[in-house]
Amino acid sequence: MKNIIVFTITSFTFITLTTAGTITGNVKFTGGAPKPKPLKLSAECGNLSKKTHMSESLVVNNGNLANVLVWVNYKGKVAPPKTNVVIDQIGCVYSPHVVGIQAGQELLIKNSDPILHNIHSMPKVNKSFNFAMPAVVKEKKAKFDKSEAPFYIKCDVHPWMKSWVGVFDHPYFAVTDINGNFSIENVPPGTYE
Repeated sequence: MKNIIVFTITSFTFITLTTAGTITGNVKFTGGAPKPKPLKLSAECGNLSKKTHMSESLVVNNGNLANVLVWVNYKGKVAPPKTNVVIDQIGCVYSPHVVGIQAGQELLIKNSDPILHNIHSMPKVNKSFNFAMPAVVKEKKAKFDKSEAPFYIKCDVHPWMKSWVGVFDHPYFAVTDINGNFSIENVPPGTYE
Protein backbone atom coordinates (compact mmCIF):
# COMPACT_ATOMS: atom_id res chain seq x y z
CA MET A 1 0.00 0.00 0.00
CA LYS A 2 1.40 3.39 -0.97
CA ASN A 3 0.85 6.53 1.03
CA ILE A 4 0.38 9.66 -1.01
CA ILE A 5 1.48 12.81 0.74
CA VAL A 6 0.10 16.09 -0.49
CA PHE A 7 0.62 19.34 1.34
CA THR A 8 -0.09 22.95 0.59
CA ILE A 9 1.66 26.08 1.74
CA THR A 10 -0.34 29.17 2.38
CA SER A 11 1.88 32.18 2.84
CA PHE A 12 1.58 35.90 3.06
CA THR A 13 4.39 38.16 1.95
CA PHE A 14 4.83 41.64 3.37
CA ILE A 15 7.68 43.29 1.48
CA THR A 16 7.92 46.92 0.50
CA LEU A 17 10.29 48.51 -1.97
CA THR A 18 12.39 50.17 0.74
CA THR A 19 12.41 47.84 3.72
CA ALA A 20 12.83 44.19 4.51
CA GLY A 21 9.74 42.14 5.15
CA THR A 22 8.47 38.97 6.78
CA ILE A 23 7.12 35.90 5.06
CA THR A 24 4.72 33.89 7.21
CA GLY A 25 2.70 30.87 6.37
CA ASN A 26 1.26 27.54 7.36
CA VAL A 27 1.95 24.12 5.86
CA LYS A 28 -1.11 21.88 5.66
CA PHE A 29 -1.30 18.13 5.15
CA THR A 30 -4.10 17.02 2.81
CA GLY A 31 -5.58 13.55 3.01
CA GLY A 32 -5.45 10.86 5.64
CA ALA A 33 -2.25 10.96 7.63
CA PRO A 34 -0.75 7.67 8.77
CA LYS A 35 -0.87 7.07 12.51
CA PRO A 36 2.32 8.01 14.36
CA LYS A 37 4.48 5.01 15.19
CA PRO A 38 6.56 4.62 18.34
CA LEU A 39 10.29 4.27 17.83
CA LYS A 40 11.70 0.87 18.72
CA LEU A 41 14.48 1.84 21.09
CA SER A 42 17.13 -0.44 22.51
CA ALA A 43 16.75 -1.32 26.19
CA GLU A 44 19.64 1.01 27.01
CA CYS A 45 17.87 3.94 25.35
CA GLY A 46 14.40 3.00 26.56
CA ASN A 47 15.63 3.31 30.14
CA LEU A 48 16.79 6.90 29.53
CA SER A 49 13.35 8.29 28.83
CA LYS A 50 10.12 8.10 30.77
CA LYS A 51 8.04 8.75 27.64
CA THR A 52 7.52 6.90 24.39
CA HIS A 53 9.32 8.58 21.50
CA MET A 54 7.30 8.70 18.30
CA SER A 55 8.75 8.71 14.79
CA GLU A 56 9.20 12.25 13.50
CA SER A 57 9.32 11.25 9.82
CA LEU A 58 5.85 12.72 9.36
CA VAL A 59 4.34 14.86 12.12
CA VAL A 60 0.75 15.93 11.39
CA ASN A 61 -1.19 17.89 14.00
CA ASN A 62 -4.84 18.60 13.14
CA GLY A 63 -3.95 18.83 9.44
CA ASN A 64 -0.84 20.98 10.06
CA LEU A 65 2.58 19.64 9.07
CA ALA A 66 5.50 20.11 11.48
CA ASN A 67 9.24 19.88 10.73
CA VAL A 68 9.04 21.26 7.19
CA LEU A 69 12.09 23.28 6.13
CA VAL A 70 10.86 26.29 4.13
CA TRP A 71 13.28 28.64 2.36
CA VAL A 72 13.49 31.49 -0.10
CA ASN A 73 15.50 31.00 -3.29
CA TYR A 74 17.72 34.00 -2.62
CA LYS A 75 20.59 34.49 -5.08
CA GLY A 76 22.97 36.44 -2.83
CA LYS A 77 25.26 35.52 0.03
CA VAL A 78 24.89 36.84 3.56
CA ALA A 79 27.59 36.51 6.22
CA PRO A 80 26.73 33.77 8.73
CA PRO A 81 25.78 34.76 12.27
CA LYS A 82 28.17 34.23 15.18
CA THR A 83 25.55 32.17 17.04
CA ASN A 84 25.51 28.36 16.92
CA VAL A 85 22.78 26.10 15.63
CA VAL A 86 22.31 23.37 18.23
CA ILE A 87 21.36 19.72 17.81
CA ASP A 88 21.12 17.72 21.03
CA GLN A 89 20.92 13.99 21.67
CA ILE A 90 18.30 13.47 24.37
CA GLY A 91 16.86 10.06 25.22
CA CYS A 92 18.42 8.61 22.06
CA VAL A 93 16.69 11.00 19.66
CA TYR A 94 17.99 14.15 17.99
CA SER A 95 16.38 17.42 18.98
CA PRO A 96 15.37 19.21 16.89
CA HIS A 97 14.53 16.81 14.09
CA VAL A 98 15.01 19.45 11.34
CA VAL A 99 17.28 22.52 11.26
CA GLY A 100 18.51 25.10 8.80
CA ILE A 101 22.00 26.56 9.04
CA GLN A 102 24.08 29.01 7.04
CA ALA A 103 27.26 27.94 5.30
CA GLY A 104 30.13 28.79 7.64
CA GLN A 105 27.93 28.91 10.76
CA GLU A 106 28.90 26.62 13.63
CA LEU A 107 26.80 23.57 14.39
CA LEU A 108 27.02 22.64 18.07
CA ILE A 109 26.22 18.98 18.64
CA LYS A 110 25.45 18.06 22.24
CA ASN A 111 25.20 14.73 23.98
CA SER A 112 22.80 15.03 26.93
CA ASP A 113 22.67 11.24 27.23
CA PRO A 114 24.93 9.28 29.60
CA ILE A 115 25.81 6.84 26.79
CA LEU A 116 27.87 6.62 23.59
CA HIS A 117 26.57 8.07 20.33
CA ASN A 118 28.36 8.23 16.98
CA ILE A 119 27.49 11.25 14.84
CA HIS A 120 27.74 10.76 11.08
CA SER A 121 26.72 13.42 8.55
CA MET A 122 25.57 12.35 5.09
CA PRO A 123 26.02 15.38 2.79
CA LYS A 124 26.66 15.10 -0.93
CA VAL A 125 28.31 18.53 -1.40
CA ASN A 126 29.94 19.31 1.95
CA LYS A 127 32.64 17.33 3.70
CA SER A 128 31.18 14.56 5.86
CA PHE A 129 32.04 14.10 9.52
CA ASN A 130 31.89 10.92 11.57
CA PHE A 131 32.90 10.96 15.23
CA ALA A 132 32.10 9.23 18.49
CA MET A 133 30.62 11.05 21.45
CA PRO A 134 31.03 8.89 24.54
CA ALA A 135 29.13 9.89 27.67
CA VAL A 136 32.04 12.07 28.85
CA VAL A 137 32.07 14.12 25.61
CA LYS A 138 29.18 16.57 25.94
CA GLU A 139 29.81 18.91 22.97
CA LYS A 140 31.43 18.88 19.54
CA LYS A 141 31.39 21.55 16.82
CA ALA A 142 31.18 21.22 13.06
CA LYS A 143 30.70 23.48 10.01
CA PHE A 144 29.42 23.15 6.49
CA ASP A 145 31.14 25.38 3.93
CA LYS A 146 28.70 25.23 1.00
CA SER A 147 24.95 25.52 0.54
CA GLU A 148 23.29 22.15 0.13
CA ALA A 149 19.81 20.65 -0.10
CA PRO A 150 18.65 18.93 3.08
CA PHE A 151 20.56 15.82 4.13
CA TYR A 152 20.56 13.83 7.32
CA ILE A 153 22.86 13.33 10.27
CA LYS A 154 22.58 9.93 11.89
CA CYS A 155 23.87 7.99 14.86
CA ASP A 156 25.76 4.87 13.79
CA VAL A 157 25.11 3.27 17.20
CA HIS A 158 21.33 3.86 17.25
CA PRO A 159 19.95 3.51 13.69
CA TRP A 160 16.59 5.24 14.37
CA MET A 161 18.36 8.51 15.25
CA LYS A 162 18.27 11.05 12.39
CA SER A 163 18.22 14.81 12.14
CA TRP A 164 17.79 16.69 8.86
CA VAL A 165 19.93 19.73 7.96
CA GLY A 166 19.60 22.25 5.11
CA VAL A 167 22.59 24.53 4.46
CA PHE A 168 22.04 27.99 2.94
CA ASP A 169 24.09 31.01 1.82
CA HIS A 170 21.53 33.27 3.53
CA PRO A 171 19.30 33.37 6.62
CA TYR A 172 15.96 33.29 4.78
CA PHE A 173 14.64 29.93 5.96
CA ALA A 174 12.50 28.51 8.75
CA VAL A 175 11.18 25.21 10.09
CA THR A 176 7.47 24.79 10.70
CA ASP A 177 6.38 24.39 14.31
CA ILE A 178 3.95 21.77 15.66
CA ASN A 179 1.06 23.84 14.24
CA GLY A 180 2.61 24.00 10.75
CA ASN A 181 3.46 27.72 11.10
CA PHE A 182 6.65 29.40 9.92
CA SER A 183 8.04 32.92 9.76
CA ILE A 184 11.03 34.12 7.73
CA GLU A 185 12.20 37.52 8.99
CA ASN A 186 14.02 40.45 7.33
CA VAL A 187 13.67 39.25 3.74
CA PRO A 188 15.07 41.90 1.35
CA PRO A 189 12.68 43.49 -1.17
CA GLY A 190 12.23 41.39 -4.28
CA THR A 191 10.31 38.56 -5.91
CA TYR A 192 11.19 35.07 -4.72
CA GLU A 193 10.20 31.46 -5.01
